[in-house]
Amino acid sequence: MFNDIFLPCIALVSLTSLIWAMTVYKRIQEMRVNRISPQSLATSRGVSSLLKNSQASDNFSNLFELPVLFYILCLALEVTHETTFGYVVAAWIFVLLRTLHSLIQVTSNRVTYRFSAWLLSSICLLGMWGNFATDRICSVT
Repeated sequence: MFNDIFLPCIALVSLTSLIWAMTVYKRIQEMRVNRISPQSLATSRGVSSLLKNSQASDNFSNLFELPVLFYILCLALEVTHETTFGYVVAAWIFVLLRTLHSLIQVTSNRVTYRFSAWLLSSICLLGMWGNFATDRICSVT
């Protein structure tokens, strides 16, 4: 359908899967190169002290923070039948900004650029939530 809110969700899940695969690859590669025993990574302290390349892993964790609110909103829009073209465009903007954030974090990791992408995606998502909440409050009264 023209305004399918789940297409941006599928794109974000695809990004998350790609970052997951990158995390696994980088960790196994680093463990082999540095001859790190898997058992020495049994605790988060072991992971942080032994594995130095954490950009993909950190980004994977980031993809389970704000995006959770995105997934919930998309489900709420579908359940309430309030998906509009505007929400779909905003959802794609959010996904594109999160993709940019991921790309920055797993490559150059320039904090100012990464923060800008994060901030803009956050504003986009909070705007979507604000609009949804306002619509719901107004429809009750």
